[in-house]
Amino acid sequence: MGTLAAHLTQSSSVSLHRSSDEEEEAGAQREELNSEEEAGPFCDIRGWMLRHLHGNRREWAWLSVCGGVMITAAFLLALIVVRGRGHCSQEGGLVEQPGGGANRPAGGGAELYLGELREMMRRLLQDEDILNTVSRISRTDHPPGSSEGTVLASEVLGRFRKLPMDHTWTESLYATLQVPDRTQRSSLQLVDAAGRISEQIPLNPSDYCPYSATGNYTGGVVYANYGRPEDFNWLRSVGVSAAGCVVVMRVGGGVSFAEKVWLAERNGGGGALIYPDPADLPQDPRRLGLNSHTAVSEHVHLGSGDPFTPGFPSFNHSKFPPIPSSGLPLIPALPITATVAAKLLSQLSGPPCPPSWRGRLPYVRCVLGPDFSSGRRVQMSVHNLMTPVLLNNIFSSLEGRVEPDQYVILGAQRDSLGPGAVKSGVGTAILLELARTFSAMVKNGFSPRRSLLFVSWDAGDFGNVGATEWLEGYLSMLHLKAVAYFSLDQAIMGDDHLSASTSPLLVDLLDAAIRQVEHPKHAGQTIYSQAERDGGSWRIMKPLYLNSGAYSFTAFAGVPAMELRFTEERAYPFLNTPLDTVPRLQEVLGGRLGVTGRSLGELVGEMVLRLVHDHILPLRITSYAQTVLQFSAHLNKHSAELQARGVSPQWLFSARGDYSRAAETLQRAIDYSDLHDPSTARLYNTRIMKVEYYFLSQYVSAMETPFRHVIHGRGNHTLSALTEHLTLLTSDPGRFDESRFRRQLALFTWTLQGAANALNGDVWSIRHTHTYTH
Repeated sequence: MGTLAAHLTQSSSVSLHRSSDEEEEAGAQREELNSEEEAGPFCDIRGWMLRHLHGNRREWAWLSVCGGVMITAAFLLALIVVRGRGHCSQEGGLVEQPGGGANRPAGGGAELYLGELREMMRRLLQDEDILNTVSRISRTDHPPGSSEGTVLASEVLGRFRKLPMDHTWTESLYATLQVPDRTQRSSLQLVDAAGRISEQIPLNPSDYCPYSATGNYTGGVVYANYGRPEDFNWLRSVGVSAAGCVVVMRVGGGVSFAEKVWLAERNGGGGALIYPDPADLPQDPRRLGLNSHTAVSEHVHLGSGDPFTPGFPSFNHSKFPPIPSSGLPLIPALPITATVAAKLLSQLSGPPCPPSWRGRLPYVRCVLGPDFSSGRRVQMSVHNLMTPVLLNNIFSSLEGRVEPDQYVILGAQRDSLGPGAVKSGVGTAILLELARTFSAMVKNGFSPRRSLLFVSWDAGDFGNVGATEWLEGYLSMLHLKAVAYFSLDQAIMGDDHLSASTSPLLVDLLDAAIRQVEHPKHAGQTIYSQAERDGGSWRIMKPLYLNSGAYSFTAFAGVPAMELRFTEERAYPFLNTPLDTVPRLQEVLGGRLGVTGRSLGELVGEMVLRLVHDHILPLRITSYAQTVLQFSAHLNKHSAELQARGVSPQWLFSARGDYSRAAETLQRAIDYSDLHDPSTARLYNTRIMKVEYYFLSQYVSAMETPFRHVIHGRGNHTLSALTEHLTLLTSDPGRFDESRFRRQLALFTWTLQGAANALNGDVWSIRHTHTYTH
């Protein structure tokens, strides 16, 4: 977080530096124009003035007229040069256009400045269309493969085809999804010491966790708070073991269902039950909130995409045998309601919970378990079926006029197990509105340099299956084609605060955008100014997370990605439930769904405009140098312990220095190059687009470890795993594995060194540490 904040503060200086370059260019243009004028009539007039300094009144009068003409011409020239460079912000005053607003786009004959394009976009965006589309999509459940889902897919395809787009098409695939078994329901009961059922606990048959293990499990119950690593560590510290027990955990805590179940399994748990606590999701019947009889459902595959084709696209399963993902859980998992959780936890005995673990379940004295006061145990049965389902991803594109093979991608999940007003409605509505807006802009004279690709993804509720399978199918080319990806999933959950889970390469772009867009709830204030009042705009930036629609693009494919979201102080309580409807969302927003959706669309559109308009892609290529620098400082604190074990971090320090120098050298070369030269711009853009891809480790398998990114990924090759292992040197030296640490350090160092070498460009440009001397 600190890394992203540090780069956010750099953005204004970057914008000003580029703007100063443009001012120098504009000044050179004025000097050239003036020199041409001096060689003509104006030069003769000046000579005439010197020869006839004491002439008559008529000559002086004519001289005055000529002087007025000169002043007027100079004023008009200056006006032409600066037009579009600045505009009046909503806070008043002149704001410099970031990233080359005064430059006319090359090619295509377009004569529109960035400022003019921005005003055109604002004029065309409509909040009424967003509201109507969300209402239409969320009228009923529309899971992938259902008749409702198929009808919705046809409607979205029809909406794209009615627009003046260059290309619209669908891509279909079969993927393995898990659904409840209609012939045998999942169940939960209390059994006595002899195994006889003493109490049947009712469950809603539609509540389930996709990709849970199936079967039965009986055991005691352990309460593990949110199911985070630190929660299980605390249980161990007080002598409570989850081994052989059913682990009960709360929704939330910054941990997905998949991570909760994986950690429960890793700590020996035999089953997992997950419930919404009133402390996290309001359930007061006097206020808008979740009722105590509603469960929250979410998939439990620790990964994304079809879990039976990890790292490669889905094929016809009758010809290619499935390969189960290592992220599939081996223990059964069920979502339960707060009422069911209260029934179970109220009967537990054992050590008391720490104060921070106490929720707000009624009549529950918070204890850890694992025993019931009555000697009973819990028996859970999960009955789900794996089935191949035909999925449809829908694409529509606007071709760029200069670099059509480079494209900016916008996408949103279309399916939902429930009504999905937030889950799929708002994202799809904003996606369609942006497609309509940009296609209208092109019709009105906008000529984008690069292409725009709008995508409606299928099977998002099962772990972004449609999007991930597409990435896997085009993995070998995306780092050369995809400039950036913007996920619109769950974009409106409130209208108070903006959050952005993002690659650091896009932070400066977002910083410039939030200074341009008005806050949906505070008229006359930009999102930036309101964030500063709320404690600082740096709070907007967050790291990418596993369940994000943007995560796979960066962690798996090496494409810079971002997911934006407006939220409230209170969590939106209806996500992943049957209560996620437009009336409830409108009640949360005070009837401002359309306005808030338009504001989010304008924010994304602002960034997209920059990416398809600017000659050089406005990505901050030096951002990862700061991330590695922070780790180097942390590593340096343990240098004595490492050297005592014969481990030297010097190679990592050297690789970090090489990467920093390479990134800074490339940035300086860009800043001082002729960016209007097509071949120069193309060369630099190609190198910029590969920066994120360079951080995908080449030393791990995409099938076994799909998220290969060493900063954002998951696995032993990542910086987070290396940092976690390093802390054992002081916290628990007995668990420090020197051989494993050496391997982790080597893999990370060589990935970083490879990124540095690639940024340097040609092999003779690389700074060689070892040289041969005779």
